[in-house]
Amino acid sequence: MNRTPAAQRYLRRFTVVTAAYVLLIAANVGVSWAFDPSQTILGLMAIVAALPIVGMLIVLGIYLREESDEFVRDRIVLSMLIGLGVLLSLSSILGMLQFEGLVGELPVFLAFPIWCGAWGIAQSLLALRDKRADAA
Repeated sequence: MNRTPAAQRYLRRFTVVTAAYVLLIAANVGVSWAFDPSQTILGLMAIVAALPIVGMLIVLGIYLREESDEFVRDRIVLSMLIGLGVLLSLSSILGMLQFEGLVGELPVFLAFPIWCGAWGIAQSLLALRDKRADAA
């Protein structure tokens, strides 16, 4: 698969931000287990560990701005919107079930991974649809 220069830059940036995320999560776990940090320190550690997620979204925005292939850009935005629709639908359903006391609480930090998963599945399904349309 040929990647555009914008896609190659995106992959490099995303890899750096993802590595920072993994390292910060590992550091947080290590510090939490080895020491007994105060609530303030724990709060600061949690915020710092979440900053690479903000970085991931910024890197994605930069990629969309730099990508010159309109089809690729359109496909990414469409997949993101589908992923957002899945996330919002799921969170609304779970919220109503929680409101009625039918299910327990779900950790909020799962929203980003759920969105990413739905986005990836949407990209895969759209690619399959395109292959079938090309074969026909």
